[in-house]
Amino acid sequence: MIDINLIRTNKELVKENIKKKFQDEKLPLVDEVEELDKKSRALKQEGDTLRQSRNTLSSQIGALMREKKAEEANKIKEQVRANNERIAQIEKEEEEISGKIKNIMLKIPNIIDDSVPIGKDDSENVEIERFGEPKVPDYEIPYHADILASVAGLDKESAGRTSGEGFYYLFGDVARLHEAMIAYGRDYMISQGFTYCIPPFMIRSDVVDGVMSFAEMEAMMYKIEGEDLYLIGTSEHSMIGRFKGQIINEADLPITMTSYSPCFRKEGGSHGLEERGLYRVHQFEKQEMIVICKPEDSMKWYDKMWKFTVDVFRNLNIPVRTLECCSGDLADLKVKSCDVEAWSPRQKKYFEVGSCSTLGDAQARRLSIRAKGEKGTYLLHTLNNTVLASPRAIIAFVENNYQADGSIFIPEALRPYMGGKDKIIPKKK
Repeated sequence: MIDINLIRTNKELVKENIKKKFQDEKLPLVDEVEELDKKSRALKQEGDTLRQSRNTLSSQIGALMREKKAEEANKIKEQVRANNERIAQIEKEEEEISGKIKNIMLKIPNIIDDSVPIGKDDSENVEIERFGEPKVPDYEIPYHADILASVAGLDKESAGRTSGEGFYYLFGDVARLHEAMIAYGRDYMISQGFTYCIPPFMIRSDVVDGVMSFAEMEAMMYKIEGEDLYLIGTSEHSMIGRFKGQIINEADLPITMTSYSPCFRKEGGSHGLEERGLYRVHQFEKQEMIVICKPEDSMKWYDKMWKFTVDVFRNLNIPVRTLECCSGDLADLKVKSCDVEAWSPRQKKYFEVGSCSTLGDAQARRLSIRAKGEKGTYLLHTLNNTVLASPRAIIAFVENNYQADGSIFIPEALRPYMGGKDKIIPKKK
């Protein structure tokens, strides 16, 4: 959510930003907010004037009563009564207008950074840099579900019976690999000075409203029937929500956290072959990183954070690249974002395994997350980034570490988490 002062002082900037995001249908909202804001401020001024008048008249009543001028005092009492009635009416109108303004402001996208490329959708995202050589071996790389099945590690058929499409069982070395990768991502972030956290996996609607747009919520989140609770789609949501309504001592900044959670999303599987695999599922697990910092430090942290993800994947022998998300691909609260994509030697292309974003003060404004320093109180900036999410990371891992004999190589970084194993051996049929 942007500062309403931007609409008061530079509404053309707000409109131009909406155009850059190809959301022209939202342009009338800017003028609507401007008019409502003018009306709200006029009502406030009228109310303040009436309250001041009421105080003055009230003091006059006491003086007149002491002078035994009851008739004059009663006339003033009538005026005070009329003022009170109008003040009550104004306060009701102010509350209604304030609600309308808030609802509209939640729909107006955040101001994107000047460096963001302009484009309609993710097809116009821009490659920034590649890390590691994207190799295609001279032997066939099977579909990841087949690799996992060959080592007796995946059962989607049974999960379909228990839970439906988009769920899965992991077994044996693959289940252990899943936990090893999450644990490695956790320990890597701890080594970078981040505090480890396990958050609540459900959040209330006021926190949902604070961390994401309504459209995102409708597309992503599962609501608990009969409860004011949603299953989280990412631990960022509850981690940022932790600071709702808080004033943080400036000396405690930046706050750097890495959090583990299961994630639940209303994503449908793609059709055909990909439905057999783990590309799009309703439940997965993720190690996340979150930073809350001073506004002037957010871009510095943004550049640090995506590099952490690159390091994690490179240490797992997975080539990756970074993509700058274009304006039309940015969620409404985001100022700037980049995707980290892993190389798929089977598909001979990259696919998304993580996303790093700075949201400026949008979440902080919605949730009233502030800091107090020598120069007063101010809104903070929030950032988030995927360290590693399974099963996407498992897909990248098994494809890039698959050997000609059907085994899966375990890089040195993961061996302590795999009981010293250096490979996963396929099961004999």
